[in-house]
Amino acid sequence: MTRDRAPLQAIGERWVLAGPLTMDSAAAILEASGAFALPQAGVVDLERVDRVDSAAIAVVLAWKRRAAAEGKSLMFAGAPRSMTSLAKLYGVEDFLAQ
Repeated sequence: MTRDRAPLQAIGERWVLAGPLTMDSAAAILEASGAFALPQAGVVDLERVDRVDSAAIAVVLAWKRRAAAEGKSLMFAGAPRSMTSLAKLYGVEDFLAQ
């Protein structure tokens, strides 16, 4: 990820997240997402996420709650293996299912 590029972008009809999604970045990413309408296609692309910790699961769950509150569906594409492992550990792997 380059410094001139935001970690979360609305590109076309989806959100694209890049770089780390960890305790150091999660709050800022979650706050930044509030400025965007939920993606039209209902897809958050996580393929470019290169590092995660448990905060990544918290962000995904917060986005799912927001989507439910707005009556929309939201799915996650390209989640890194480490993120799916954490989701499985916490019993929320269905949130990452495609």
